[in-house]
Amino acid sequence: MFNVTTKSMQWGQDTLTLETGKVARQADGSVIATLGETSVMANVTFAREQKPGQDFFPLTVHYQEKYYAAGKVPGGFFKREARPTEKETLTARLIDRPIRPLFVPGFKNEVLVMCTVLSHDLVNDPDIVAMIAASAALTISGVPFMGPIAGCRVGYVDGEYVLNPDVEDMQDLRNKPEQRLDLVVAGTRDAVMMVESEAYELAEAEMLGAVTFAHEQIKPVCDLIVSLAEEAAKEPFDFTPPDYSALYEVVKGLGEDKMRAAYAITDKQERVAAVAAAKEEIKAGLSEEQLEDPNLGSAIKKLESTVLRGDVVKNGRRIDGRALDQVRPITCEVGLLPRTHGSALFTRGETQGLVVTTLGTGDDEQIIDALHGNFRSNFLLHYNFPPYSVGEVGRVGSPGRREIGHGKLAWRALQAVLPAPTDFPYTLRVVSEITESNGSSSMASVCGGSLSMMDAGVPLKAPVAGVAMGLVLEEDGSYAVLTDILGDEDHLGDMDFKVAGTENGITSLQMDIKVAGITPEIMERALAQAKEGRMHILGEMSKALTSAGEFSVHAPRIETMQIPTDKIREVIGSGGKVIREIVETSGAKVDINDDGVIKIASPNGEAIQKAYDMIYSIVAEPEEGKVYKGKVVKIVDFGAFVNFFGKRDGLVHVSQIENRRLNHPSDVLKEGQEVWVKLLGFDDRGKVRLSMKVVDQETGEEATKEEKAEE
Repeated sequence: MFNVTTKSMQWGQDTLTLETGKVARQADGSVIATLGETSVMANVTFAREQKPGQDFFPLTVHYQEKYYAAGKVPGGFFKREARPTEKETLTARLIDRPIRPLFVPGFKNEVLVMCTVLSHDLVNDPDIVAMIAASAALTISGVPFMGPIAGCRVGYVDGEYVLNPDVEDMQDLRNKPEQRLDLVVAGTRDAVMMVESEAYELAEAEMLGAVTFAHEQIKPVCDLIVSLAEEAAKEPFDFTPPDYSALYEVVKGLGEDKMRAAYAITDKQERVAAVAAAKEEIKAGLSEEQLEDPNLGSAIKKLESTVLRGDVVKNGRRIDGRALDQVRPITCEVGLLPRTHGSALFTRGETQGLVVTTLGTGDDEQIIDALHGNFRSNFLLHYNFPPYSVGEVGRVGSPGRREIGHGKLAWRALQAVLPAPTDFPYTLRVVSEITESNGSSSMASVCGGSLSMMDAGVPLKAPVAGVAMGLVLEEDGSYAVLTDILGDEDHLGDMDFKVAGTENGITSLQMDIKVAGITPEIMERALAQAKEGRMHILGEMSKALTSAGEFSVHAPRIETMQIPTDKIREVIGSGGKVIREIVETSGAKVDINDDGVIKIASPNGEAIQKAYDMIYSIVAEPEEGKVYKGKVVKIVDFGAFVNFFGKRDGLVHVSQIENRRLNHPSDVLKEGQEVWVKLLGFDDRGKVRLSMKVVDQETGEEATKEEKAEE
């Protein structure tokens, strides 16, 4: 019934297995990849015809994590998987980016790739397994795909690169100084196609070494996919790339001069209008048959690409007239918004980000429900890209994949310089509103985010800047690396290479390649040129803010205190009664974690102090020989019980009330009366012994003579 093909290899510490032929047999390609006990099923389907009038490649990649994979039930009321989580969206992008350039040029049939996590061993991250499964499914499906690709994750500990580190090792790297890198690399056997990373001030050579190490590790996986395809691949889809060379020559003859003139305009909006006018003039000179040709869009785009790329490589001239390694003019401002905790406006050429920082308390931490367990995050970065930022109209809705991806890239870049939660116990939310865009708004978010947090008084270890690099690689091998690329240079170039970091090293690297890969020489050149650009941007940022700003009066103040873990129950009280009383009485927010760290937050310093004192009175132990102010809570024949230290009561024996004989304690005391007492010590049964007569009841000072006389 089943025609099963299975291929396996030892990869790192675990066995990697690819299997096809048993499940989802109606899909064009279906592969279940397993690493350790983590399994992901990838299914590929593609349309046999291109939709009429379609001039783009409609590839869709979905990645789904099923909670049953880890033996869990989804949270919420519906108890089923709903909208994609941030991890699912980012992983779908991670798979899409290296495979998209490898489809045969001109293929515009719809392709759907669906990856489903079936099992998760809580050790091997399913994102890498999904990438391999998707590549294998595409390779055997018959779709015109010039793969396979493979991917892996790399860690960096004590100067050694680690292949596919455990999920737990890659969690919360900021608080693990021994873990300095979380790098994902994807590529073919011959070249690297995609890089994504979170790093902790790695040198350029260390980062390049990690990429090289990763590429070596994915080569045998590519070979494994090829061996699977040799036995299980379907017949290749009969597709011949369209030949539109004749149409291109006509388009070129009609519009090359106009297009070259349009791209010589430095202002973006004027250039866009001129390019649109050039396209209309080209179309005006075409016949009806040529206008209906489905390859017309491709021919015009090729003309744009030729005009832009030729000038860059041959003449070293860019659209806006800059040198290849020149950064656009930068303006930085901080403290723009009076009621926010921190704000910055970062402008680089025609790209601008308004970035705002908000300081929150422990209540504001994000609780993330992941397959490997719940965890909390006290650093949030949200990126918004409204249509007006590029002078367009459009529908505004929930964040798309691009916004989530760009926000995560900026989050990774800034993560490395945040203070430890124990030193700065705030929840940080940074929001980047892109108000203008013409290239690398994610890197503007990094620069603006760094300035905004410093304006809010966040003690960053160092400021962070980011720059986007581009590449134009010609067929003869000649190339040009571009610093701080424009939107058009990104669109028509061969590489988008984003590098962020401090003066000391790289904190994030993201690379996407549109050609079959780049050489180590080009990558080394790009990293070196990016470092120069980063240093220049850091210098411009330093002019706006040389030190951390003042805390906003509207931001909460947070104090921390450490209590013994066996005292947590006493502070919380039965059903939370005690902690509710502390919050209501003091007016401050109080958060307690399982380690006994208490965060007390309020804009009012008096409220914080009151809550602190109330908690201290519960958890602290009274000191023998010290004088306390207390309240009489009960009078008995042999003395009075006094509440003198938090909830702690002690007995003042009738003989210790005054330096004279009393018939009954009620002769001088009544319930509710405030008195000064000295802690004499504890009896054999641990009961507290207090004395009033050795303390001056007017001043609270110890009456030394009387005490000595008593002794």
